[in-house]
Amino acid sequence: MLEKVTPTTEQELADALAGSGGTIHLTGAASKLRVGGTVAGAVRQVSTLSLNQVLKYEPRDLTISVQAGMKWKDLAALLAENRQTIPLDPPYFEDATVGGVVAANSSGPRRRLYGTARDLVIGMRFATLEGKIVQTGGMVVKNVAGLDMAKLLIGSFGTLAAIASVNFKLIPLPLEHRTFVLEFESAEHAIGARDLILQSVLQPAAVDLIHAGGAWQLAVEAGGNAALMARYEKELSVRGVEDYDWSAVREFNPRFLAAHADGCVARVSATLTQLRGVLESAPGAVLARAANGVAWLHFESPGEANAWADRAEREGWRFVFESGIERDSAVFAAGFAMMKKVKDLFDPRHLLNPGRLYGRI
Repeated sequence: MLEKVTPTTEQELADALAGSGGTIHLTGAASKLRVGGTVAGAVRQVSTLSLNQVLKYEPRDLTISVQAGMKWKDLAALLAENRQTIPLDPPYFEDATVGGVVAANSSGPRRRLYGTARDLVIGMRFATLEGKIVQTGGMVVKNVAGLDMAKLLIGSFGTLAAIASVNFKLIPLPLEHRTFVLEFESAEHAIGARDLILQSVLQPAAVDLIHAGGAWQLAVEAGGNAALMARYEKELSVRGVEDYDWSAVREFNPRFLAAHADGCVARVSATLTQLRGVLESAPGAVLARAANGVAWLHFESPGEANAWADRAEREGWRFVFESGIERDSAVFAAGFAMMKKVKDLFDPRHLLNPGRLYGRI
């Protein structure tokens, strides 16, 4: 029978890991169970949901420290009161916890300008399987000491240690923001427009390409003063809107999976030149961070997904299936050798979230 433990302190979290005696399923709100692999044979489930407090918030210093179980939506609402943000825009926004967002390395449309969690996390405390609490980094934006260890845990899906708290640097919200929406009949024309934007003096926060049937939509978000917004309208020859539904873009993948019980989602890390071919190869809906080369392709069945993956392998594209099937490209898989060495250092008995990292670790 699965034992469920919900620690209320960092030390209780560390004790829960050290005293399990078997495989542990580490989780937060369990919002992303269809992302990554599954944990089988766990004897204990450890949830960070009760570790949900703000530890230190310095609005003037643009830093905040929060516990891993805090809901991301609550953190975002708190920061908005001071016109500040952590611009990760993670999917599963309503339910995801801070620890889950960081452990899954979730990010969204504004990745183009602000980067991922590795660019915004400045410190962390985590619990190990030995029952110890480790601190890395701090509360200073330019802090360098210990950051590499925090970076190991970002994107590890809880396979190395349990994140207890996270320190972030904050970004002030712009005075104004607008979204400029351009529509095209083909991926070719949409990519052509993207190239013109990237070659211009404009520095938008997001350049996302969405195709779910019908037109290919290029959504460009920018923030700044009124004069800058006017410059965008002139350069892009389209009027900006304030009420564009970015939540639909942010939740594109979760909504697809909710609507398709057998659905599969592949994440492709393409070059800007490769991106057009990747998008045109998709039999279904696609979402792309068009200025970064990261794309998500959506398949309604494993058969459809595997057929596409065969082609992707021939093309030499770098991909991993985040949901649906456990398959990745040879190029992507090569990195797992180093990851397994890190896993052996943190968890030599492979007790913590085995299989959670795309079925590989």
